[in-house]
Amino acid sequence: MHIAICGNIGSGKTTLASMLAKQFGWKAEMESVEDNPYLEDFYEDMKRWSFHLQIYFLNSRFNQIKRIRESKTSTIQDRTIYEDAYIFAANLYKSKYLNERDYGSYLTLFESMIQHVQAPDLLIYLKADIPKLVSQIEKRGRSYENAIRLDYLKNLNQHYNEWISSYKESKLLTIEMNDLDFVNKPEDFSSIVNKIDVEINGLFS
Repeated sequence: MHIAICGNIGSGKTTLASMLAKQFGWKAEMESVEDNPYLEDFYEDMKRWSFHLQIYFLNSRFNQIKRIRESKTSTIQDRTIYEDAYIFAANLYKSKYLNERDYGSYLTLFESMIQHVQAPDLLIYLKADIPKLVSQIEKRGRSYENAIRLDYLKNLNQHYNEWISSYKESKLLTIEMNDLDFVNKPEDFSSIVNKIDVEINGLFS
């Protein structure tokens, strides 16, 4: 199986992916953040580095999908290739951080890649409001994320809501994160596991 977790910055994707991989015995494919050569520069100057960052993520995600499809082990993926294009690149273009020429080149590349991409068997969307996202971002203490603006997070959330409302590529499970603390409350993690169990069983029924 290919399970993917999507959601805004700070929604808890990476932590939950790690915990679920351990719980179910899945392989985890994590988003390439710490070794990303553009991320810090991007948050300091979005207009200059947005195209470089998006191309890096797109290539990284495409290679992830190739590994997942070649693997004989069920895999959980931290963020999807759809988000790269429909959420982050679209938001940067709308916010005028990506110009018309670069956005057009990016979309042409994405359209070429997506023809060779199979959707995940199950997409898990972690839905969180801005206060929750900000709290989580502050907790993990990545210095370069201090530059993230509230309006940037709000715009991303709006793009997520629009994309998820029309998502038809595979099974979708939306988890409301505002009142959950799955790291410190075992009962919250159990409730997530139970919901996923139901969806996975449905894939094979």
